[in-house]
Amino acid sequence: MKLLIPGPVTTHPSVRAALAQDFAPWDNEFRPIYAAVRARVLAIAGGVPGRHVALALQGCGHFITEAALRTFLPIGGKILIPTTGSYSDRMIRLATEAGRIAIPLPIDPARPADPGAIAAALAADPAISHVGIVYSETGSGVIHDALAIGRAAHAAGRRTIVDAVSAFGALPLDISAQPEIDAAVFTSNKCIEGVPGLGFAVCPTERLEASAGNAGSWSFDLADIYQHGVRSAPGTFRFTPPAQVLVAFATALDLFEAEGGQPARLARYTANMRALYDGVCALGLSPCLAPEHQGPIVVNIAAPDDPAWNLQAFVDALKARGFLISNFYNTVSPSFRVACIGAITPADMRQAVTAIGAALEQIGVQRRRAA
Repeated sequence: MKLLIPGPVTTHPSVRAALAQDFAPWDNEFRPIYAAVRARVLAIAGGVPGRHVALALQGCGHFITEAALRTFLPIGGKILIPTTGSYSDRMIRLATEAGRIAIPLPIDPARPADPGAIAAALAADPAISHVGIVYSETGSGVIHDALAIGRAAHAAGRRTIVDAVSAFGALPLDISAQPEIDAAVFTSNKCIEGVPGLGFAVCPTERLEASAGNAGSWSFDLADIYQHGVRSAPGTFRFTPPAQVLVAFATALDLFEAEGGQPARLARYTANMRALYDGVCALGLSPCLAPEHQGPIVVNIAAPDDPAWNLQAFVDALKARGFLISNFYNTVSPSFRVACIGAITPADMRQAVTAIGAALEQIGVQRRRAA
């Protein structure tokens, strides 16, 4: 079965095999593995040892995003969040429920956010200290220019929190070239192609030291995680980690590096996206985004305007052919999404296109264009 969802992704057999060995997190065999993972993640992010640090937190992307919001904004702090789609909405809710003030910036969800509009919003409200940006919005498939947005924030003297959950490892990120970033966050089960269970944040050490006491949560406090590592050792967790998940992630990093790192991963995902995008167009379906705005991570395809269309029936028919996609809508107009990430190739995507066509025929869909 190929998972064509934006996480968990299809993994390499060696990653799954790495889960088979049990580890104790305090054991001297495990601690060097975690310390090495932190160093490798920092290098991928362009971090400088001593100036930046990679931290891990048990859980999903929402956990590490909430931890970043709590750590770097005090209660009552204001963050500007462009409304890129589903995951910006979630960032807004996470900030609000943590007692921070989220300021939504309405944008066209089918286009990249305009750094000029962000600069104008910051100029209009000097109390905003941060911009929260979803680098790769899987709710739409749009990639937002985190570098240009960061430069706009930096020029205004503000900080940024970058949700790189479905971007890290595929899209470029150089935290040493973006001094405005407080945290770039991601998870183990997206573009590095590990399994779920760990979130990571790459942060400047100076900012972590300055943010002690902000979080209002022991579990979601990146400053406390950082200080624990300083006091103890870089291979120690504060609380019980998903040890097997981390070891599998180390194996995924081996594969990532062997493939050629971020540029090679981006090239493969882009080729996957192109095979899918062109293929579904040839089937008579309508991708939600214009080609110039379509990112390489996930493609949303408009639900066909046919009375026979039924998302769950389509998902089931596609699954029977070896491909699994999401069985819910997360765009304003109904669409089904197909991810291009994970241990899959353009050949897999071409097979998926064939399966999509067969599944549509099975459920009786004849009119394939969007309404």
